[in-house]
Amino acid sequence: MAAAPIGMKRPSGMNRAAIRLAALGTLALTQGGAVLPQRTTVLVDVVGLRSHKGLIQACLTADPVTFPDCEKDPQALHQTVPAASNDVIAFQHVLPGRYAVALFHDENANGRMDKMLMMPREGFGFSRDAPIRFGPPRFSAAAFTLGETQLTTSIRMRYLL
Repeated sequence: MAAAPIGMKRPSGMNRAAIRLAALGTLALTQGGAVLPQRTTVLVDVVGLRSHKGLIQACLTADPVTFPDCEKDPQALHQTVPAASNDVIAFQHVLPGRYAVALFHDENANGRMDKMLMMPREGFGFSRDAPIRFGPPRFSAAAFTLGETQLTTSIRMRYLL
């Protein structure tokens, strides 16, 4: 182990490898001198389930073109949780940006939205309680901006049939 320069004491237990590792960790947090954005969590409180059967299928996307069909967005985050009385869905490690959430209550747990005459038979909802008219809302109506702190939002379920 090399001696510390005169007048400086090496912290106990620190060797060159540990110092290099700490320096690399600091470099990993920066890119081109700028600090990388902090990842955070989006919590979605699901309100108004008509039953606690089945699953809640949810997705978080930043892609206005594919919203609300997140299956077409390879960057979308997906969550599937049991429909229960305390329905909170957590999307973790999300970078700051503009996002929208779409979800549906998969009551029979078959993994898809069931329809009758093109109308959803199962419940659905969108972030910001985006209104539906003659089809799903636009991304801009459901979108919210996520910063570097945790965000909690509520989504009210809608049932047409």
